[in-house]
Amino acid sequence: MKRNKVKHGPFQFMQFSVIGLTNAGVDIGTLNLLLILFPTDDRGMLALFNTIAYSLAVANSYYWNAHITFRHSAAGNNRQRLAFIVQGIVSLGVNNFVFLGINQLFQVFEIPRWIRYNTAKGMAMFLSFTSSFFMMKFFVFKETKEKNREKI
Repeated sequence: MKRNKVKHGPFQFMQFSVIGLTNAGVDIGTLNLLLILFPTDDRGMLALFNTIAYSLAVANSYYWNAHITFRHSAAGNNRQRLAFIVQGIVSLGVNNFVFLGINQLFQVFEIPRWIRYNTAKGMAMFLSFTSSFFMMKFFVFKETKEKNREKI
């Protein structure tokens, strides 16, 4: 059993990472589309655009991670849905904080908008992705003792 667990963790992280790439496309694509359609440097609008982009990516993430990465422990019950929402809000907070903070820092150095926004978004995505994986693994889709006994 211990050997199976060792293989399961890295494989789960790999699956989560592949799904994360699709989420990144949704997230960055949506943010850039909104910024092309409605150019702005207003922090409130940037936070709104980032929240919209991130929320679409999170919805994509929930669907694919529940059906692929954590399918063995995804029960689809209200506890998991609520835990996923809480995880999403925490990750959104991390994402917005890093995105706005790095953008503000780069603005001081007069880095061009497109580079500033996308670099800040990339850093925000990496940090929220990392925190999201651990929250999903150990909080949202954590395996119960009963499920572990069924595997034996």
